[in-house]
Amino acid sequence: MSAPRALITGLAGFTGHYMARELEHAGYEVHGLGSGPSPLTNYHQADLADHAGLRAVIEAVQPTAVVHLAGIAFVGHGDAEAFYRVNLVGTRNLLAALAETAKKLDCILLASSANVYGNSADAVITEDTLPDPANDYAVSKLAMEYMARLWQDKLPIVIARPFNYTGVGQTENFLLPKIVSHFKRRAPQIELGNLDVWRDFSDVRAVAAAYRGLVQSKAVGRTFNVCSGQATSLREVIAMMEAIAGYRIDVQVNPAFVRANEVKTLTGSAERLQGVLGDWRGIPLSDTLGWMFLA
Repeated sequence: MSAPRALITGLAGFTGHYMARELEHAGYEVHGLGSGPSPLTNYHQADLADHAGLRAVIEAVQPTAVVHLAGIAFVGHGDAEAFYRVNLVGTRNLLAALAETAKKLDCILLASSANVYGNSADAVITEDTLPDPANDYAVSKLAMEYMARLWQDKLPIVIARPFNYTGVGQTENFLLPKIVSHFKRRAPQIELGNLDVWRDFSDVRAVAAAYRGLVQSKAVGRTFNVCSGQATSLREVIAMMEAIAGYRIDVQVNPAFVRANEVKTLTGSAERLQGVLGDWRGIPLSDTLGWMFLA
């Protein structure tokens, strides 16, 4: 009996590497899709805007599972139109190609974002919390979710809403890698934006494990938060890094780094996810930061 095949879009991105490892360990033959060239094994180059290219890749791979990670994930990305072109229209092109070409699909996991909840007043955000997106990135992800409903009768779709997550390999465009990098080089000072921002941080390895579990559970037609269930402020992150690195850093607040429409607090509930996956647990943030510091 041949191994099940998984197609990961955005394989060459930050999360793709960890996702590939999870699925390979679970017995999948992993294939990747991306818009640029890559030396990775079983990698296929096709842009999400290229209908014919997408159909050709899917025809060749015939995946049993798809994990759709490709998209613009940096909230501060300067081109608002690109969020919609890639995250919304690109996802629609992928779903259309899968509906036309794939024959043996068990599950398609779409990576959305907890940013769709915006500045929710809920102390703990569940999947029943009403979305209230506060920036173009979040709107593009919510629009993707609504668009995906049009394919629910044709395709086995599961939607994941990851909260903030990090790990080795994430670029310094993102906040925690920036902070860790300063401590690794023992910089005396760091400029940050609003320190009183609270986030539910997860480890990329735990997120990939959750995605793999959702793919294998085939929880079709459902939406899941992927989160730790605990919010940490940037002040606390700095304190953790000072303990790990063994020195105090001078933190300067730069108004240029304070984003308009920034979501102040995001704390999620992983109860639904754990109800399906059972033994899934997050990784403590201090452990993640220590891993990044030593890498």
